[in-house]
Amino acid sequence: MADLRTAGPAEGAAPVTRRREDRFSRVLIITGATILALVAVAAVGAPLFSSWGATEIDPAATLAAPGGDHLLGTDGNGMDIWSRVLYAARLDLGIAVAAVALAVLVGTLLGLVAGYRGGWLDDVLMRVVDIFQAFPTFILALAVAALLGNGTVNLIITIAAVNAPAYARLVRAEVRTQRELPFVDAAVTSGASTAGILWRHLLPNSLTPVRVIAPLNCGWAMLTLAGLSFLGLGVSIPEAEWGAMISLGAADVVGGRWWTSVPPGLALFVSVLGFSLLGEGLQERANAKRR
Repeated sequence: MADLRTAGPAEGAAPVTRRREDRFSRVLIITGATILALVAVAAVGAPLFSSWGATEIDPAATLAAPGGDHLLGTDGNGMDIWSRVLYAARLDLGIAVAAVALAVLVGTLLGLVAGYRGGWLDDVLMRVVDIFQAFPTFILALAVAALLGNGTVNLIITIAAVNAPAYARLVRAEVRTQRELPFVDAAVTSGASTAGILWRHLLPNSLTPVRVIAPLNCGWAMLTLAGLSFLGLGVSIPEAEWGAMISLGAADVVGGRWWTSVPPGLALFVSVLGFSLLGEGLQERANAKRR
């Protein structure tokens, strides 16, 4: 009887812990998704939420303080900060999501082929991945951006190029594990083609970690874009982008004109926080399922 009484709480503790982890992950996911939804609504509805255009200049209100016709004031060029913060969300979110999607696509294809084929092809692809991952990611992004130049498409390619190797290695590891399982042998025995095995069997079973990491990488992609623009290698003024706005208004903060750089910095912080919470929630949920 003593053994049964001792074992009871231990056996019941696991479901309680699992339910707590599920609730915690759900809170993180809902909070992150809500933040991102609000940012997306602000970006899409920018013309509705502001009467000024992203590059429209008010000559009579250069460096005007918040209030009046300009909710968050104006910058040194006389452009409305509130409007530019809203319109910049379109560019920052669009580039980040597109870059991560491209990185996932390229990295997944490389990881599938390398993990399933193995041999010399695996060795060659992984050595190329090792070369990319040997450099700090932002330093590599600086080098690629300097090589390709400015422009939305080039920025997407730059950010995707520094993210794709991580996805390739992650998917390769999953595929190498999955290809040894009986269901792959059954597919080969039934006469399925290599493309069919990769597409129908290995790919769906190898994407779980990718789904978890992708939201986190979207936040990192936004920081990379902002960093490149801050250094003059990303989006250029007068186009609205949070990093470029922070760079343009950095000198004004010393003079007490905080509104030229603090609002875009807060917008960047909130957006990255949303992606981080969403990614952490998905990771917590995946870990709970594995346990």
